[in-house]
Amino acid sequence: MSILSVKNVNKRFAGLQALDEVNIEVEAGIVHAIIGPNGAGKSTLLNCFVGRLMPDTGSVTFNGISLLGKSPHEINQAGVSRVFQTPEIFGDLNLLENVMIPTFARRDGAFKINAWSAVSDENDIEAQALSSLEDVGLIDSARVTASQLSRGDKRRLELAMCLVQQPKLLLLDEPTAGMARADTNNTIDLLKTIAEKDITMIIIEHDMHVVFSLAERISVLAQGTVIVEGLPDEIKGHPKVQEAYLGGAKL
Repeated sequence: MSILSVKNVNKRFAGLQALDEVNIEVEAGIVHAIIGPNGAGKSTLLNCFVGRLMPDTGSVTFNGISLLGKSPHEINQAGVSRVFQTPEIFGDLNLLENVMIPTFARRDGAFKINAWSAVSDENDIEAQALSSLEDVGLIDSARVTASQLSRGDKRRLELAMCLVQQPKLLLLDEPTAGMARADTNNTIDLLKTIAEKDITMIIIEHDMHVVFSLAERISVLAQGTVIVEGLPDEIKGHPKVQEAYLGGAKL
């Protein structure tokens, strides 16, 4: 059963056809990777999923509801959260405050700065935030200022900020970008744990170690269109993938 359905999506920027008749069905409860060479249209497609871009034609539906034209907080409230390529956190706030912000946004529709005036009365909000920090292994750093974290821990914090929204679909744009191998492997382990919570994940990633460690299904984009889709073992040896993604070299 599909949780996300992408049908005949096109997006052009001036003379560049960034997306060309893209069709993808994402099954509920799996990790679905989208890979492809630089400029293939992966981030453009992801931005269409979360309301940052409107495709020229086509449809994007989540649980049967169109995501097109909705504001980012409406998409969040529908059950879709995104982890960005560069962690987007509030560096001057501590970890607990960072995770409480999207909790207020999920409740209120958008974060309002005057919400902080009632924080002391929001025991349930704080409890949810602390639970999410515990899920990602950062509970002991709840009062630490976010800017002091390593890149790997900033990624964990951003994941906590997503998880506290109780998403049904988690979108990850290169979740291990810029990480050392140890942090990458720790992130892989964390994402495996998150997947066990029955959260569907879509991952855009260049690191094939990450892709084949996590993905249950893979779509390959090249020049804005899906050239092949299948199970990881089918993708590894597919000649179209080797040619388009790695110039003929084996994955």
